[in-house]
Amino acid sequence: QVQLVESGGGLVQPGGSLRLSCAASGFNFPHYIIGWFRQAPGKEREGVSCISSGDSSTYYGDSVKGRFTVSRDNAKNTSYLQIDSPKSEDTGIYYCAAEGPDPLLLVRQCWLIQGRYDYWGRGIQVTVSS
Repeated sequence: QVQLVESGGGLVQPGGSLRLSCAASGFNFPHYIIGWFRQAPGKEREGVSCISSGDSSTYYGDSVKGRFTVSRDNAKNTSYLQIDSPKSEDTGIYYCAAEGPDPLLLVRQCWLIQGRYDYWGRGIQVTVSS
């Protein structure tokens, strides 16, 4: 059974830091692009960041560049989203998702297009507030 489970969310103060984790099971994690998305209250879900399968190339949405860092540990079947200097507008439900497979690990880019992703986690709340 395919599962993506987010953890590490909660309340964080503006200017603080938080690390989200996405633990995967039931599919060949190293051969999948991992994307992170979020949905703020009253808004549509948007792409935040992604990391490729082939060489762990990364991509970030404009609103989080320089503050968020995506990574992956294929040995642990886990992706991470480090959130530094969060702002109130970063509040929302954060989802991880997987796109693939990339059998030969040739994919060296990723895209924040929700329709490309095959598997989704249930999401986790992040609230930025003092």
